Formats: sequence, C-alpha cells, structure tokens
Amino acid sequence: MTRFIERHPAWALIILIAAGVLLWLVLAVWPQGLEEAIGRKRVFLNAVLNGITLGGLYFLVASGFTLIFGLMRNVNLAHGSLYLFGGYVGYAISAATGSWLLSFIVAFVVVALVGVLLQLVVFRRMEGEELRQTMVTIGLSIVFADLMLWACGGDFYQIATPSWLIGPVQLPFVTAVKSSGEAVYLQYPLVRLVIFLASVVIGILMWLALNRTRVGLMVRAGVDDRDILAATGVRIQLVFVGVFALGAGLAGIAGVVGGTFQSLSPGEDTRFLLASLVVVIVGGMGSIPGAALGALIIGLAEQLGSVYIPTYAIVVTFLIMVLVLALRPQGLLARR
Repeated sequence: MTRFIERHPAWALIILIAAGVLLWLVLAVWPQGLEEAIGRKRVFLNAVLNGITLGGLYFLVASGFTLIFGLMRNVNLAHGSLYLFGGYVGYAISAATGSWLLSFIVAFVVVALVGVLLQLVVFRRMEGEELRQTMVTIGLSIVFADLMLWACGGDFYQIATPSWLIGPVQLPFVTAVKSSGEAVYLQYPLVRLVIFLASVVIGILMWLALNRTRVGLMVRAGVDDRDILAATGVRIQLVFVGVFALGAGLAGIAGVVGGTFQSLSPGEDTRFLLASLVVVIVGGMGSIPGAALGALIIGLAEQLGSVYIPTYAIVVTFLIMVLVLALRPQGLLARR
C-alpha cells in the first residue's frame, strides 16, 4: 500500500476521496436535497449491499477460474457450465433431503470430480496450447448446456433457504429519521450476509493455502518451471489435478449460492463465465486478492448501475474493464 501511494499519489488521493464520500453516504443521515436529487437512502444502501453480496458470489466463481486460468494457464471456457451444473446438483440434493448444507458438500464433490475428468481427458493432452483449449472448452460448454437443458428443462429453479436464515436482520445504518426524532434502521436479508461472510472466509483460506503452505508453494513453482519441480520428486501432475478439482468445486459451491438468493436457469452459465472473465481481467490473473477486489468492483457497478442508470448498467461493467486494460493491463492486483 505504501509503495502504491509513493508511485501513484494522484490515484491514491482519488481513491481516498471516493472512499470517504462512499463512507459518508452510508453512515450519514442524508439531507432532503440529496434525497430529492438521487433518491431515498434506503434504495442506495440496498443497492450497495446487493452489490457487495453479489461480489461475494462473483468471487466464488472467479476464484476457481483464476486458479485454473491464472495460475495453471488452462483456458477453461466451460467454467460457467460447472457453475450451473453445481447449482442443479445442489437443487436436486436440497429438494431430496431438505438439507441446505448437504447440497454444498455434494455439489463441491460432484463438480470437483467433473473437473478432474476435464483435467485428465482434455487439458493434460493439450498443455500450453491455449487456442486448442479455448476452442475445445467452448464446444464442451455448448454440449454441457444442451445436456443440462435436456435433463432439467428450461424452467427456473431456486434452492430453498433454510428456516434459520429466513428473514431480515437489522443493520446499524440509518435510512431516515421520523418526525419524532426516532431513527429508522436498514433491514437486510440474513442469508445474503451469511453467504457473503462465507465467501470472505473461503477467500482468506485460499490465500493462506497458496501463500503460506507447501502445497501452494509447489503450485506456484510448478507454473513457473514444472520441469525443475518434477526433478525434485514432486508429482506435479497430481498437484495440478488437485488444483483443478478445487477450482471446479468452488464453481459448484457458487452454483448453490447463486441458486439460493437468485435462481438457476439456462443461460446463467454464459453470464457467470463472462462475469468471471471480467473479474479476473480487472483484478489480475492468478491473484486471489485481485479476484476479490475485481468481484467487489463489478458487483457494485452492476447493482448501482441497475438502480441509477438501468439502461446503461451493463455498459458500466465493460467500461471499467476497458479502463483497467488501458491503464493497467495486468490487472489491479496482479503479480509483476
């Protein structure tokens, strides 16, 4: 952080001012003139929290993608299909057993096994051939989409929220003040907050695993020079299979999360694949903190844009990506 401020003092000042303005908008009681200009504070706070929790979902999808694409250099454009398949598996398990938590476990295991098959059958045969990987996985994504449409139909599915997560929780954000002087606090769905906190925990554990463990060291060393690492006796292919399984399993977990507070339907695979690509480009390939920052930025941009400029909301997302590519092509937090 200190190096960034020293190298880019102007950008650091802009970021500090923007953070201060956002903090004031969240914590302060809005004057009437401001509410007349941009709408009610409750709408703004809901958009901000929706953006943050949506960013948590995007992070779960993109973190698996950045492991496979950013670290292992495997271009898996069927990653969105893994997300949707995980969601369908989670829905089936939840509907059959009534257990929301069990659906996460089964979805992770099943989609991780699919990831292992992809790594062994597809990617091991074309290592270093990014164009072939791209074309093959695009074809696989089309096949997977048709198979899921055949098996599940074109209906919308939503995974039932467990009873202990149903309902809103009061947050310490004042949305208005009554004429009597009593403050009105924001109510927000508990399930979205719990899922966001879970995504934060997963992100921290992933960062620790990659940067503070021997397995993480082997993964990063294998990407840089797999021949030298193999010469030390490490079974590098086994390590890569494990990383691919983890990345695919995270996509399966994200599918259950998405099916819980959104819905599952044909086309969601393409949407979340594009979101993962944008998040990884903005945050930086191979960077878990970068994926978190990129997911937060894109989630906020989508939700705030859909509230205040709904016609151009999608344009804002890609405009952010274009600006990052123009000013910092390697991504905001990419390793040099």
